[in-house]
Amino acid sequence: MRVLLSTIGSRGDVQPLVALALQLKALGQEVHLCVPPDFRNWLEGLGMALITPIGPELRSTGKARPAAAPPTPEQRRQMMAGTVATQFETIAAAAQGCDLIVGATALQIAAPSIAERLGIPYVFAAYCPIVLPSPHHAPPVLGMLGQTPAPAADDYSALWEQDAQSWNLMWGPLLNAQRASLGLPPVSDVRRHILTDRPWLAADPTLAPWPDSSAQTLFQTGAWILPDTRPLSPELEAFLDAGEPPVYFGFGSIRAPQELSQVMITSARALGRRAIVSRGWADLSLPDDAPDGLAIGEVNQQALFKHVAAVVHHGGAGTTTAAAQAGAPQIIIPQMYDQHYWAQRVHALGLGVAHAPGTPTIDSLKSALAATLQPDVTARAHALAAAVRSDGAQVAAQHLITARPN
Repeated sequence: MRVLLSTIGSRGDVQPLVALALQLKALGQEVHLCVPPDFRNWLEGLGMALITPIGPELRSTGKARPAAAPPTPEQRRQMMAGTVATQFETIAAAAQGCDLIVGATALQIAAPSIAERLGIPYVFAAYCPIVLPSPHHAPPVLGMLGQTPAPAADDYSALWEQDAQSWNLMWGPLLNAQRASLGLPPVSDVRRHILTDRPWLAADPTLAPWPDSSAQTLFQTGAWILPDTRPLSPELEAFLDAGEPPVYFGFGSIRAPQELSQVMITSARALGRRAIVSRGWADLSLPDDAPDGLAIGEVNQQALFKHVAAVVHHGGAGTTTAAAQAGAPQIIIPQMYDQHYWAQRVHALGLGVAHAPGTPTIDSLKSALAATLQPDVTARAHALAAAVRSDGAQVAAQHLITARPN
């Protein structure tokens, strides 16, 4: 069987699909990846030979520049039109000869239509429950559209109806124009078309349970975790050995102002803690050369998080899961989309603090650290680590082979 795996996004969107790809290859299947070009060298280093780049390099689009102004409505319309056209052209070419398409993240506008045109099965996978409609939770927050997290409610059905209308307004004309060019009929419910009637949830059931356990329209596999066997650098090993466990700060591909590093270092120092600062796509640097801080690049989080006192991050699904699996307390400073959900889950499970969205201050971060570094929080984080499953990608791969979706 030849499977096309497609996603658009940052490392956190691509890495779970790579975990699935390697499991499929181990089971003798042929895998073709359609992902942003930023990750080609990394994927080739993992032995992935069939790679089709889709779209521009993400780091060159200004995603990591905090000073970049948000796009105007016309710029956003042009970006959306370009995205849809590129997806249909690229995925259609990559899918030739494939028996199945798996799309991850909600911007898979073209993939289900390409699968329909080719007459092959399509599976949509979400990395977080709130991507999928349920009256038990609100839709994810789209910060670029000025949205903010919804207030607590007993039933979020009305918000999901509004969300469906937004999908139709934003993507309906673009999607249906492309479908018409393929000889396919128009769709009236864009979101349902993209998410499908039986989506997969690639999230850990302890960290992110589906709120309706009786639902038969969803398959929760567990998180797709890519095992990382890379050693830590000698410099990082030496820093870890030189004192008590430090606090890790990392914000991945999120926009972050340079002055944030000063806030992070100062808040840790106020509590007598050392700090590791991940440079991320914002290329953060340390404010001084004091020995209690270390700036690092891309790292094996699975190994590092076992040696830190806490993990402070933006709340991506992958980082949240890696920290939980390592037994590390967490502070999540959510910025957009599903990150607010992960912050709430960390708080609800007693694994740390859900910081207010936006840029933290020294006082707010110091307060969050003081609460997170308490012995009872550390104990809960250590206890929950054993419950986090590591076989989600294997479960998904086996199910794709033995229970071929329709």
